[in-house]
Amino acid sequence: MSIETESAADGEADHVDQLATELGEGIAQLPVYEEYLQAKAKVENDADAQRAIEEFEQLREEFQMARQTGQATQEDLRKVQEAQEELHDIASMSEYLEVQNELELRLQEINELVSDQLKVDFGQKAGGCCED
Repeated sequence: MSIETESAADGEADHVDQLATELGEGIAQLPVYEEYLQAKAKVENDADAQRAIEEFEQLREEFQMARQTGQATQEDLRKVQEAQEELHDIASMSEYLEVQNELELRLQEINELVSDQLKVDFGQKAGGCCED
């Protein structure tokens, strides 16, 4: 590769990096992203939500371990589901999940716009996960 070609390639890479930075900054300024951050902060500062999250996570972990050893029961599954329902019934958590879903949908739309230009699923490829 000649020096001129390397320089042009470096310039293109810099331009793409700048566009990626601008895209990230633009996403961070979306109203739905701001709503997501606010909803997340509410959950983090809600003692009831934090208690319910810890309880749910503990029950889920116990259930997964029991399932791996073949000892999980329908009652265990029911307890996990009830804990999840209680968690989702907390107003701050319900709001957080709703806004999180809205943000994910918006990010999916952005991914589709980028992917259309590349003719590949950009979000999937950028995730770095290998698929057979």
